[in-house]
Parts: sequence; C-alpha cells; structure tokens
Amino acid sequence: MTNNGWRKPTPGLSEAEKHAQAGKELSVPKNQAILAVKRVAATLALKPADLLLLDTLCAFTKPQDWEQGARPIVWASNNFLIEQVGMSLSAVKRHARRLAEFGLITFRDSPNGKRWGKRGDDGRIVEAYGFDLSPLAARAEEFARLYAEIKEERQLVQGIKRQITIARRSVSAILDMARQCALKGDWLHLSEAFRRLIELLPSHRTSSSRLLDIYDGFRALKKRVDSAFDSATIMEDGGEEMEIKTTNMNPRVFTSEPHILITKQPHPVSRNINEIRKEKIEPSNSDDNPERKPSSVEITTIMQSCPAFADMAHGAGGYIQNWQDFHRAASQIRPMIGISEDAWQNAQAKMGSYVAAAAIALITDKYSDGEVQSPGGYLRGMVEKLENGELHLDRSFYGRLVEKTSVMHLS
Repeated sequence: MTNNGWRKPTPGLSEAEKHAQAGKELSVPKNQAILAVKRVAATLALKPADLLLLDTLCAFTKPQDWEQGARPIVWASNNFLIEQVGMSLSAVKRHARRLAEFGLITFRDSPNGKRWGKRGDDGRIVEAYGFDLSPLAARAEEFARLYAEIKEERQLVQGIKRQITIARRSVSAILDMARQCALKGDWLHLSEAFRRLIELLPSHRTSSSRLLDIYDGFRALKKRVDSAFDSATIMEDGGEEMEIKTTNMNPRVFTSEPHILITKQPHPVSRNINEIRKEKIEPSNSDDNPERKPSSVEITTIMQSCPAFADMAHGAGGYIQNWQDFHRAASQIRPMIGISEDAWQNAQAKMGSYVAAAAIALITDKYSDGEVQSPGGYLRGMVEKLENGELHLDRSFYGRLVEKTSVMHLS
C-alpha cells in the first residue's frame, strides 16, 4: 500500500486488470479456467502455495460468476482464507500478490478498502469487492495453447532421449567388443570421445534443441565407431576373410536412461516392455508397514509414464533421487490438483505412503490430460479398489508408458 492507503500500481497489476476487463466479456467454465492454469503451473513458476490459494478462491465462486458479462469476485475474509489454506496472514497476502503479479487475479478495491459483496435472488453478484478472478477466464485460451506447446516439446524430448539411448548403447557395445577382441584401431580416442559425450547428458530437464545437439554428437561418433569396427573386424586369414560377428549392437527396445531423467535411481538398461510388465506396484497383503514402497516398479518408470507429474515435481521440489523425495513431491502436488488433506491421509493409511504417492502421480497426469475431473474422488475410488483387491496400478503405469513411448519415434 502507498501512504494514502491505496495499493501501489505495478506493471504486473496493470496487466492483470487488462486481463480482467477482457475476461468479463467471455464465458469460460470455472473448471476449464482453473485446469488451464494448473496444466502450465510449472512453466509459469507458480508455487504449490500459489495454487492452493487460487483453488480456495475459485471454490468460493459459483458457475454463473463465470458467464459473459459477470465477474467472479471473491470477498472471503482473511480469517476464512487463513483457516482454509493453513497459512499466516502475511503468507496469504504474499501469495495473493504473486497471483496478481502473474496476471491470474486482480484486486477490486472498495472505497474503504474492505472486502464485501452481495448476490441477488437469482444468485448473481450484484456488487462485490475483493479478489477478481476474471483474468483466469481471459487467459484460459492462452494457457491451453501453451500447454499444447509443452506437450509437443515433451513428446519431442522423449523421442530424442530414446534415440540417444539407442546410439549410446550401440557405441558402448562396439567399444566393449573392440576391447574384448583387442581389435586394431584408434579405440582410445574413440572411447575418450564417448566419455565426453556421456558427460554432456543432462541430469535434469532440458530443451529438445539441447538434446538434439547431443544426439548429433552420438550419431556422428557412431559413424566413426562403425567405420573403425568394420575396418578392424575384416582381415585376411589364410586367404579367407574372417569377420567377427556382432549381434545386438543396435538394440531397439524401451530402456530407462539414468542420465536424462529426473531421477538418478539405479536401474537396468536392457529391459523391454514385456519384461517390466511383470513388476508389481501393489503392496503385499502381508506388509503392514505404512512406509512400504512399490515392490519393484522404479521411479523412472513412473516418471516416464506420468510426464505432467514429473514436470510439476521438478518445479515443486527439484530432483527426485529416492522414494522419500518422490513422496515429498507428491505431498506438495496433492493440494495443487485439489485433493484434500483427509483424502491424502486416508490413502496413505490404507495404501502405504509410497504407493499413495505413486497414485498421486497417476492422478496428476490423468487430471492434466483431462481424463479425471475430480482427483479427490478418483483417489478415494482407488482406495476402495485396493480394499476389494481390484487395484492394479502397475497396469496403469505400463499402459501409459507404452502409449507415451510410442507417440513419437524419431527416425
């Protein structure tokens, strides 16, 4: 506030007010508006607490507030917001300011600076002052386009990662064969070039253009290694050509790549989809440990099958190196997709902490793709299926994994 009691204008607040004016002229359903911003939350650098407050404000509105000509204004008291989000007053004010600076809400101030409002007999807002959510309606289409770009980039990145894995394993296999057979050639320099490329592999999320540069390096090195191998393995022996046979030099099966995924969890690199289908994520009936984790399914498998969750986890808590990190990320993302604390605690008690966290990952991805409308209800349904012996999380993960890894395969 300024010395005269009015809020100091900033470029961000001015832009938010423009969005609010545009949003008033649109009719965008509340669920569509909030889903649009949640899908791009990580890209916008929104914090979990930002989304929790935004969710709480949206819950205060009614469907008619989002119709053309209306403005979804929330006049909830500070005490109500503090109770709902579990933050201090200063934190509520700080995150509200962040939402406004991001152009997601704006402030509609009354002459005396108080929040208040009233509705008519038809339930429509007659007059109100408080948090104006109209910018969400104005930006829903913008966020939908951004999400489409994010998905396209994500698919491209996954395709390039697979090609890097294929080239990397092929080069590694040939270098190993050359060492085992003591073949003639400049293998020392080729091995050193291979080591340098391995060091370039990112341990965190990166762009497709960066990965393409790395892939070009592996592809060029593979040509050199293939040429050196061809020259070394064909030699004269008693007037006849003798060729060392090589197989499986160019494997084309699904692999988990530790260098370019969000997790650094150790895992094999030569399994195919049929093999990893045998793993089980459901907890054993004989295991009563609330901290039990999925028995065999790896974090990398979950991350690859649930890229929306992986993006949000990276934005919320950084790298996922173990199941404790995974559970922490799921705990932070849970309120961002509208799952209550009670539903979360119940799921952990019935499923175990880590299995419940894996369920959050699956629900987050389905919610992001529009397959789930009520994440909280979906989680409760999963708990019921578990109690009835009908929950098969492993099938869900592997089904999505097959679908997403087959979306794009670069030639």
